[in-house]
Amino acid sequence: QVQPVESGGGLVQVGASLRLSCVVSGRNFGSDVIGWFRQAPGKEREFVAAIRWNDNSPFYGDSAKGRFTIARDNAKNMVFLQMNRLEPEDTAVYFCASGRGSRVTTRADYDYWGQGTQVTVSS
Repeated sequence: QVQPVESGGGLVQVGASLRLSCVVSGRNFGSDVIGWFRQAPGKEREFVAAIRWNDNSPFYGDSAKGRFTIARDNAKNMVFLQMNRLEPEDTAVYFCASGRGSRVTTRADYDYWGQGTQVTVSS
């Protein structure tokens, strides 16, 4: 089956940059799109960005526009989330997920989820 695994989280200061990585094993078993979500304590899981393996057009949630960039490396089955000008409000667990459908912005659009990586932005 498809298994996403995230890495790259950590503790950074306001204004810093961080790049998250997601390696997707079992991609040939059914993975059309990879999305990034995040969940802060006491809040709902929020869509951040998504990209399709066969289409380079990205999708971004409102919180990511202008600061975050999603990219992929098909040969390595990896998707990256470059996060710039980080703010304390970006503090959350970031999840990578794999989906197969045409919709990309809700949790229900994804079938397989990673365990998450913690990002903490200190002021």
